[in-house]
This record gives sequence, structure tokens and C-alpha cells, in this order.
Amino acid sequence: FTRKARPSTTSNGGSRYYIQTALSRTGSPYLFAIVLILTYMGGFQTCWHLSTSPTPSPSTAGQNEWTPWIIGAILAILMAGSILGGTRRLTEVTGFLVPVMAIIYLGVGAVVIALNFHNIPAMFSAIFKGAFDFQAIFGGFAGSAMMYGIKRGLYSNEAGVGSAPNAAASASVSHPAKQGLVQMLSVFIDTMIICTFTAFVVLSSGVGDDGGVTGAPLVKDAMATVLGQPVAQVFISVALFLFAFTTLVGNFYYAEVNFRFLLRKIEIKHWMLTAFRLVAAGLVFCGALLKFEVAWNLGDILMGLMALINLPVIVILGNQAIRCANDYVAQRKAGRDPKFTASSIGLNPAELDYWQDKAPASAQDAAEKTNA
Repeated sequence: FTRKARPSTTSNGGSRYYIQTALSRTGSPYLFAIVLILTYMGGFQTCWHLSTSPTPSPSTAGQNEWTPWIIGAILAILMAGSILGGTRRLTEVTGFLVPVMAIIYLGVGAVVIALNFHNIPAMFSAIFKGAFDFQAIFGGFAGSAMMYGIKRGLYSNEAGVGSAPNAAASASVSHPAKQGLVQMLSVFIDTMIICTFTAFVVLSSGVGDDGGVTGAPLVKDAMATVLGQPVAQVFISVALFLFAFTTLVGNFYYAEVNFRFLLRKIEIKHWMLTAFRLVAAGLVFCGALLKFEVAWNLGDILMGLMALINLPVIVILGNQAIRCANDYVAQRKAGRDPKFTASSIGLNPAELDYWQDKAPASAQDAAEKTNA
């Protein structure tokens, strides 16, 4: 389900293309692209301050009132410097920062858990007690708790929303199942490793039982039990800043490729992309002006609209995805490096720009096609 990319050495694809394949006679691909732009360049870009801004105490509220503005200005300037270099620079920036950031965070977290080893039994006790609290499960609170968990889970891994295929489509692989497996692994790493690891850090520290501190300040207090308050404050501030920056850059990439999709039938001028990128950087700064409730509600609504469009299409195309996975498994069992062609699962190669019966002659040829 592909389209030919613009003349370059990068690929361009995503949900809008397979939505167009499944619902070709509707405006759903264009609606999805518009909603994704609003979500990732509007809703999510204005939520950055919910993680990076410190939570002021009553005694320091006056001193910290300018902090979100300062952080917003710095992030906006850094983001503008990255995105004005084009999508190639985006992948270079995030490709370097994200692995380094994750490894350091996991390393420091492991040290905190290890040095708080005496609290590990209580940590697992709290996890199982909360998981099997049947009074809470069957009580009136269960529905709202599940809804809250689903919404925040989508912010974590975006599974089913239709955003991740925009990044996956830029990969050049010999079989689509290869990239599909990588995408599945990314959800596991994000949710089951990073998020669970953070919970272990907090629970093993023994802080936060009173519920008075939540979010980033709670993680900071947990790490302070081993690192000390000054070191923990600096580490969490730097980590959050890097997390926020790479997330903002990644969000913009999703928005730009969909912006190009909407304008693909006209010649895109350089000034159009420059204006689009400057607006994106400006929205990052504007996030400092929004109240927390407004930013979360805006993100929830827009992300829900994306899921409502994308999930039915996943069901429609599910059989083709299963056939593709079976083809991959069969080739692996035969001892071959899987290579995919459209006809192998009953697709008509003439209707596609990629995955035809004859594989591209080189990696550069593959990169000049769009892999969705």
C-alpha cells in the first residue's frame, strides 16, 4: 500500500496510504491527515510543559512563574533549529539522542532499585495488591480508572492510533513483516520496560505513599533517596528536557509528512514548508500559556478521533497483514532471508508502486519508493 515518494533518498508513507487503499472512495485519508496534523502539531506540541515544567510549591510559586516561559522559549528555538534543516536532520537528531537518553535513564534507575533492594519485597506486594483489589475492580471507580489508563497508555505507545506507521514507512526492508516486528517491539520496550521500570524506581524507594506528589516530582523524590536531592533534580530535569525535545521533533515529523500528503498534487514551495515549521515551533512556546486541563483534554479528543478512523481500517486490512506475516514465517522456516512480493499473498502488483514481483535493484532504488 504505497505511493511514489518525492525525488530524494528518503521514503514517505504511513496510515493515510493504507486508509486510502481500504477506503479509496471516501475522504478518510485526507481527514486522517488533517486530524493527525492537529493532534501532533497542535494537541501534543502544547502538552510538552506538562512534563518539563516543575510543580511549584506554595513557597516558591512566585519564583517559578517564569520557568515554563523560559523552558518553552529554549525548546522552541532548539526545535526550530532542528526542523528547519529538513526531515533528514530530524532523523539524525532523534536517532542519536533517543538511544543515549534511554540507556542512561535505565542505568540510573537500575542503580536506584539495587540500592533500595530492601524495599523490593514490599514493591512486589504493592503491585499484586493493587492488581487484584477486587473491591476497586468491581466498584464504580473501575470504569474511570480504566479509561484514564487507556488514555495515558496511548500517550505512551500510541498503539492503534495510526501515528507510528509514519515513522515505520521510512525504513527500507526486504519484507514488511520485518519492520512490523520492530514496531511491535517498540511498544513492548516503551510500555513494558521503560514505564514499568519507572514504577519499580518509585515503588522501591518507598516515597509517595501519601499521594501528595505525582508525576515527575515523584520520580525525582524516588531517585533522591539514592542520588540526593541536588543530583536527582538535575538528572530528572535534563532527562525530561531530552525526552520532551525528541518527542517534539518526532511529533513534527509525523505532522510534516501528512502536510506533504495533503499538498502532494501541487508544487510545494520552500516558503510553505518554512512557514509550517515556524508555526510548529511557535506552538511549542504557546504550550506554556495553556492550563494543564485544557492541554490534556485537547490531546485526548484529537487522539481519539485518530483512533476512530484508524482502528476500523486495521480490521478491514487485517487478513492481508496476517497473510504477510505467514509469508515471512514460511520463508524463515525455509532458511531464507525473507523477501516480499505482492503476488505472494494475492495482491495485484500493478496496483502498487512497491513490493512488486521484481525487487528494486539497489537500496537507493528502494529508498526512492514509499514503503507504507
